[in-house]
Amino acid sequence: MTATITPGTPALSARRRWTVLAICASALFLVGLDTTIVTVGLAEIGRGLGTSADRLAWVIDAYTVTFAGLLITAGAVADRFGRRRVFRTGLVVFAVSSLACAAAPSLAFLVAARVGQGVGASMMTPVALAIVVSAMPDPRERAQAIGVWGAIFGLSMAAGPVTGGALLALFDWRAVFWINVPLVVVALLLVGAVVPESRGARVRRLDVRGQLLLVALLWLAVTVLIEGPRIGWTAPGTVAGAVAVAGLTAVLVRVETGRAEPLLEPRLFLVPRFAGAVLGAIAVFVAFSMTLLMTTLLLQRVTGWSAVAAGAATLPMAVGATVCAPVSGHLVGRVGPRVPLLLAGGCVTLGGALLAAAGMNLPLLLTALALVGIGVGFANAPITDTAVSGLPPERAGVAAGTASTARQLGTALGVALAAGLVAEVTADGFASAALPGWLVVAGCGAVLLLVAGVSPGTGRAQPNPVSR
Repeated sequence: MTATITPGTPALSARRRWTVLAICASALFLVGLDTTIVTVGLAEIGRGLGTSADRLAWVIDAYTVTFAGLLITAGAVADRFGRRRVFRTGLVVFAVSSLACAAAPSLAFLVAARVGQGVGASMMTPVALAIVVSAMPDPRERAQAIGVWGAIFGLSMAAGPVTGGALLALFDWRAVFWINVPLVVVALLLVGAVVPESRGARVRRLDVRGQLLLVALLWLAVTVLIEGPRIGWTAPGTVAGAVAVAGLTAVLVRVETGRAEPLLEPRLFLVPRFAGAVLGAIAVFVAFSMTLLMTTLLLQRVTGWSAVAAGAATLPMAVGATVCAPVSGHLVGRVGPRVPLLLAGGCVTLGGALLAAAGMNLPLLLTALALVGIGVGFANAPITDTAVSGLPPERAGVAAGTASTARQLGTALGVALAAGLVAEVTADGFASAALPGWLVVAGCGAVLLLVAGVSPGTGRAQPNPVSR
């Protein structure tokens, strides 16, 4: 297919639209899977590469931080040069980097290859969502599609530990990376056959300075969180890093405020609805990633479960996220985002509280995981829909990039916080060390409840005037 979707292009058939969604969502599944698939394999990676546990958080965050830092620019580049073209390029970069990860002889090489995976992933997720948004102009159908999108993303994130555990049982840790290659080949064939080309009607200039500042800020912030517990929170390096984070944040805001077409639009963050969507995305994925990493470490380190058993224990979270995401999309289309956000916040808050009280009580632990998964499932659709609907259609790539950046930033922060709390803790001290983490999860649920308060109560969200 060589069709290009523009504002004047006739709508695709319903069958074609939903086929496009299925193909783009399959690539999203791959990206989400690689965010969490290594979670249960960190111990095996550490043993295989002779690396201490406190360094292994970089295996996850080298991917998620790079992913988060480049998402908005990737969306803007796709709006300019063609979304399908950028999407296919991202698939190729992702596959090549996956092969490099599988062949890594050292931790440094693996982390560098994971950065490459993050570059490829950043060219896939917001671009794929922008393709779907362009193909589905009807707001109600788009909300339903975003619900399915959220289900696939939630399933991919939660299925990672299960898939990783199975691959570890059958092969070794390198399998969690090379398995991506045949999946990418299939995706490339399907994209070339079915997905039409689309572009933004109005192309913006790329903000190189803003992009460099954003990447530097994210890397520095996560470095402080990962290395702070190892070298000490009051160590000169940690304090200097924290001061630099604050300084870079101020510089980024000033630079972006002075640009006519910034990477990040500060004016949008003055609108409670849009700012709430971004804050909610960060909160829900901090909760999700902390729960996932700390639970799998708990089961392997304290109970001695195998990687595949620990991964299987996270299935309630996967089921909750998968089942509730399309329900949430349906609710957003009918009554607006407030109700699903209230359900999400309540479930995550209760799940965090149960995790703090569960200890080694397996039924309580599984119930808590299910509640967190349900919360993630209900949160994704209203957050994504608000971010996308708040900007005009020609800005779909940038809007999707903003929402995806917030999610990946939440994942990176959650992994860094969890690793700082429990990476080097012995089995005897795990419960007390993990307690602050479970309270953070509950606090993230409370944030979602606050975000629900600034969300539209009924009907469809209207575009923000500031975005026009």
